[in-house]
Amino acid sequence: MSLGDDGYGGGQGGYGDDRHMTRTRLPEGEVDPYAPTRRGGGRSGRGGRPSSRNLVTAVGVVVLLIAAIAFANRGGDSGGDAPSGADARRPGGSPTAPTGVKPVDGKTGGIASGFAHSEQGAQSAAANFAVALGGDGMFRKDSRRVIVEAVYAPDAAAVRGGELDKVYSDQGFLKKIGLDANGSAPKGMTFVSRTNPTGTKIVKYEGDMASVAVWYSSLFGLAGEGSTKPVSEGWYTNTFDLKWVDGDWKITGFTQKDGPTPVGRDQAASSAKEMSDAVEGFGGFTYAR
Repeated sequence: MSLGDDGYGGGQGGYGDDRHMTRTRLPEGEVDPYAPTRRGGGRSGRGGRPSSRNLVTAVGVVVLLIAAIAFANRGGDSGGDAPSGADARRPGGSPTAPTGVKPVDGKTGGIASGFAHSEQGAQSAAANFAVALGGDGMFRKDSRRVIVEAVYAPDAAAVRGGELDKVYSDQGFLKKIGLDANGSAPKGMTFVSRTNPTGTKIVKYEGDMASVAVWYSSLFGLAGEGSTKPVSEGWYTNTFDLKWVDGDWKITGFTQKDGPTPVGRDQAASSAKEMSDAVEGFGGFTYAR
């Protein structure tokens, strides 16, 4: 679960996805000089021998397949010549290799800090801020204050800190989600509030000001035997307004909206114990993008 400026959501964001398929066709009438001489006029599938064109097509497919396999195998090799020119600037590389600006190594209140003064740095900051604001630390007064001061610009933190205290300390709200007055889960239960960024995009960028949309999934609920608030998944998009302050990106405001939400797969829900063990065994990421 994540909260917008009003504590419950509303705002802008969204994504699209273009997919393309490529079909290879050999030129009409092309003849392989090494193909055996065709005998008779029969066609494949009608009692005769395969035509030379069909044979060329089959050979072409095999060649393409072999080339694709070789390329895929070469992708994991760290050797080879380094790219140059325009190719060197493309964010290619193997799927798991980091690209672009080196990740930050600083932290403020346990949250990544010291982001690059660039579009990529702004996106990285927004993704990390989404994780921090969507975590269970926001439900405890002491850790909430640390998070707010770490991610918000000073003038915004002074205003938002009090507003967020009211939202997260509301007894009716806490009771509704199964927590006590201190934001703690009942004995034997594990409270889960975790944000998992899926992607980011620049909405607007003007030097010291940026607007960044973060699309993410959220896990929220109580894990444990007999839970009446089981952990469920939701999808949201937060759009953060960021300002470059004292050498780092900080939030001045943000909005939230539901989705885009993918179609759920036909998978059986895990038991309460499995979910509780997973949450306790798999720590959340402290650095995104």
